[in-house]
Amino acid sequence: MSELESFLQNPRESGRKRGINKRWIATAWISLGIVAATGFILSGIWFSSSQHPETTSRLEGPKVDTTLKNPEVLPVAPPVQPVVVEESDPYDSSNFIRGPPTNHFRDNLRPDKKYITTWLSAGWTNDVMTYINLIYLGIITERIPIVSVFTPTHIGNVPPIPFGEVFDIPRLKTIIRAPILEWQEVKKSTSTEIDEIGCWNTWESVQEQEKHPRESSVPGLLSLDISYTKAPSWIKLIPNYIHDKHTTFWSLAALAFPEHRQENLVAPRESKINMVRLPPDEQLACYDYLYYVCANQPFEFEFDYSPAWRFVGQHLHWSSKVMGLVDQYVRRTIGIADGEKTPAWISIHVRHGDFADWCQEVPVSDCFAPLSVIARRVDEVKQELLDTKGIAVDHVIMTSDEKDPGWWEDVRARGWLQVDHSNTVKQHGPWYPVLIDAGIQSSGMGFVGTDRSTMSILARRRVQSWKDGATRTVKWGKPGSDDH
Repeated sequence: MSELESFLQNPRESGRKRGINKRWIATAWISLGIVAATGFILSGIWFSSSQHPETTSRLEGPKVDTTLKNPEVLPVAPPVQPVVVEESDPYDSSNFIRGPPTNHFRDNLRPDKKYITTWLSAGWTNDVMTYINLIYLGIITERIPIVSVFTPTHIGNVPPIPFGEVFDIPRLKTIIRAPILEWQEVKKSTSTEIDEIGCWNTWESVQEQEKHPRESSVPGLLSLDISYTKAPSWIKLIPNYIHDKHTTFWSLAALAFPEHRQENLVAPRESKINMVRLPPDEQLACYDYLYYVCANQPFEFEFDYSPAWRFVGQHLHWSSKVMGLVDQYVRRTIGIADGEKTPAWISIHVRHGDFADWCQEVPVSDCFAPLSVIARRVDEVKQELLDTKGIAVDHVIMTSDEKDPGWWEDVRARGWLQVDHSNTVKQHGPWYPVLIDAGIQSSGMGFVGTDRSTMSILARRRVQSWKDGATRTVKWGKPGSDDH
């Protein structure tokens, strides 16, 4: 019987047989495929080993006795060690200069980079603000700021101190994601080679009393011979207002860009050493003074929106050396035993000294806020910390430039503490009494400061930014100034 006749007579049985045949055929083809693939792989290995005998040894590996000495203990493969890839710091100074410091600063500047710098000419805290302004100006102009040393204007005839000894530059660069250089990285601090450079004279454009650029000792320390070009009068924040000296960030930033720079060039002053006349430098933009700079209104660090503070200042933390001394001095002042945790504290900064000149006809005893007024502010800070954070703070540390022993006796009578700096200069150097005090002021959970003191302003801002702490400012100038 043919297959067709069989299908016609019994289609169900015929279909079943055909299905079985198909499955057998498929299984046979799969088996043949596996055999062929195995043969191909083995022939490839044989060919490779015949042409390269060392391949065989690598494939086979060393002859190993596979017999288990102790069948109950199975061999364990050694753990895989993770590969640690060290990432380079993108803001490391070496990425932005040619190499080690040179005798002439231009020899160390990279031709594909632009830089910006300024000089100092005030007290230490104002100089800190000046460098903060410089770094912020560097951010908005996309230039690399080069900071110099701090000069001892209020300390005496002592050597300058490097910016990086006071503040943690690597931490700042990482947070703001921008490079910062120190002059000692660019030019040898021992170099006496004179470098000529053209800079902007802003001082003469914002005030009328002095008909010259702002004086500074920093260019002399760097062996720079500067030819100044007077900045245009429109950089002044409040035109024709003699009681304010502020300019704005973007007015100065405009002068760092090619078109605006070119449009505002005037005849430069002759330099003091080589008597050259140079326009403002295009690669290294420099300004004589950057303390009186703001975005919107004068003395902007007073206000929480200050861009220089928000984008730079609050990220400028103390160096590890300064912070180590701060903790050491606080523990000693409070009387903390080794091994015990440093407790929270409230710090006070009372500025007297040359502020007496602002009292004018008002007697100093009536002009400055009495300790009772300051104590009221301390109590407010204590209560706020208790209400908002549940922290009861018992330790209050007073820092002040006051010299009257009787005043300090009254401070101690209130249970407030005084930092002992009797050996600080001898042990750590003349800069460290003020640095340690500033560190103590900014590291407590609370702070009470003096109105119109820039040292108090920065301490208050730091406590707010770093500790989310409670702060107050004591007003002064006449009796009842701080009534509220």
